[in-house]
Amino acid sequence: MSDRSSMTYKGAGVDIEAGNRFVDMIKPLVKSTNRPEVLTDIGGFGGLFSLNKDKYHSPVLVSSTDGVGTKLKLAFQLDRHNTVGIDLVAMCVNDVIVQGAEPLFFLDYLATGMLAPEKAAEIVKGIAEGCRQAGCALVGGETAELPGFYNDGEYDLAGFTVGVVDRDAIIDGSSIQVGEVLIGIASNGLHSNGYSLARRIISERLEGGLETVLPELGESLGDALLRPTRIYVKSILNLLRDFTIQGMAHITGGGLLENVPRILPRHCKAVIRKDAWPKPALFEILREAGNLEEKELFRTFNYGIGMVLVVHKDDADDILSRLHGLDEKAYLIGEIAACDDASEQVELV
Repeated sequence: MSDRSSMTYKGAGVDIEAGNRFVDMIKPLVKSTNRPEVLTDIGGFGGLFSLNKDKYHSPVLVSSTDGVGTKLKLAFQLDRHNTVGIDLVAMCVNDVIVQGAEPLFFLDYLATGMLAPEKAAEIVKGIAEGCRQAGCALVGGETAELPGFYNDGEYDLAGFTVGVVDRDAIIDGSSIQVGEVLIGIASNGLHSNGYSLARRIISERLEGGLETVLPELGESLGDALLRPTRIYVKSILNLLRDFTIQGMAHITGGGLLENVPRILPRHCKAVIRKDAWPKPALFEILREAGNLEEKELFRTFNYGIGMVLVVHKDDADDILSRLHGLDEKAYLIGEIAACDDASEQVELV
């Protein structure tokens, strides 16, 4: 108790100079996502965004927030941090586009025990790339340095987006009718869900590490698992210019079994044909190694389908053709049928 030497914030684990250096590093990344409506540069107390009200008759703001989850554990193991930011953006913007809303801007929250500016800049590089893919602006965020709160080298990510849609153009599934069809747009892997199970299977049932190249994948297991979530925003906005979409479901936690019913009226069920699309090899590796039951695959993972659209049957061929032209892999995966029991709104056949 006799030590009276001067104490500092840096000595307690928070390096303000490192934080300032980090902000300087990411300024060009943030600027690369700007839209004309952005009124501020990074560094202010809040991001300013001017809504172009002339584009909308009755604008409705749509918001979503999410994180990346335990997929981050793999980024820590492999010391690769430039793609998890894409996952962060994807999980938010894909949720607002299903309601017909164009994502406008995004904010992120990065928390770590001790800030490593170069690593943090890699993370923001991914966030900026995700924003460019979605066409939204990265208008700000928060970087929290919390000594003693996280394990060394670890961090957490969360994000928030706001989009806009005309009230008359909101897509909520309420107009879905029996006889309409389901189009599934392919995922490119696990996206950002099911990693707690996948990581357990890998650690307990699969030999070799994440760097092991598997012939079935044509790449390392780590590469396949870290592949970032697809962002469907621009493809769906393209469709909405020319087609009516009755409902859309982003296939995240809960898989096809729980996400598709979220948009269905009580009198409808989705009949999904299990053989209508090819299952990526990664899912089959996990299925075999984990001895997973079919329901577990369809409920825990997206199982190869990242987005489901409900459309008029007469439009299906044209929509599929458009999606293929936009470099999306898309399939006719089922149809809407009558349902007497709202507790069973997905039937796998």
